[in-house]
Parts: sequence; structure tokens; C-alpha cells
Amino acid sequence: MVDKTTKDDSTTRSTTSTTTNVHDVYDTIKANLARAVDETAKFQPQFSQSLSNLQLDYIQTTKNVIQNAISAQKQFAANMNIPPVAVPYSEQFVKQANEIGNNTMKTVGINNQLLINAIDAARENLKIYNRTVDGITDFNSNVAKAWTSFFSTQQQQQFFNK
Repeated sequence: MVDKTTKDDSTTRSTTSTTTNVHDVYDTIKANLARAVDETAKFQPQFSQSLSNLQLDYIQTTKNVIQNAISAQKQFAANMNIPPVAVPYSEQFVKQANEIGNNTMKTVGINNQLLINAIDAARENLKIYNRTVDGITDFNSNVAKAWTSFFSTQQQQQFFNK
């Protein structure tokens, strides 16, 4: 009987050691993943600033292209002695160009608002996902505790039945 107890004690120690080692592995993985996320987060402000600078450069480049293209067209028309467009036609072209410009600005405004709404919805969905993961984790922990309790009860009953 003493030998059996000694054997059970060594098994218990082995199981405890294995459990501790498994916990160490999970803790190490968790720490490394958290460090990776933190390292990525360090560069987020730089990334945002670089992206913002790129957008501003694109805007300035687009304005520059428009200005240079129109200047080149005006210069070409002046050098080629192209006769001026009749007044009624030029007024109509100006009116249509303004209408197109106004409609374009409304479209851009609507598209920008849709994009902002989509980003806000994505953030809200991320918050919901985060709460869902927390709920699932709690549920899984409770299931694991229930199973552990059940098997502990089964083992105790088997022990007492012997």
C-alpha cells in the first residue's frame, strides 16, 4: 500500500509539473503576442502621419497638374490664334462647367460621408466582436470548470466505491 501511495504521489507531481509547464507555454505565447502588438502600436502614429502626408502630397500634385494643364491649354489657344468662342456658347459652357463642378462636389461630399460612416461602423463592429470574444471565453472557461468538476466528482466516487 505504501508503494502505491508513493507511485500516486510521483504521478501527481508529474501531472502538476506538466500542468505548470503548459501554463508557462501559454503565458509565454501570450506575452510574445502582446509584445508584437505593442511594437506595432508604437509605429501607428508615424504610420498615420506618413499616410496623411502622402494624401496631402497627392492633393497638391493633383492641383499642380490641373493648373499646369489649363495653363498649357490657354497658352496653346493664344499661340494658335484660335478665334474666341461666341458669347452665348461661352456662357453656356461656363454654366455647364459650374453645374458639373457643383454636382461633383455634392457627390464627393456624399462619398466622404459614406466612407466616414463605414469606418465608424467598422469600429463599432470591432467593439462588438471584442465583447463577443470575451463572452465566448467566459463561456468556455465555465464549460471547462464544469467538466473538471464533473470528472473530479466521478474520480471521487470511484475512489470511495473501491
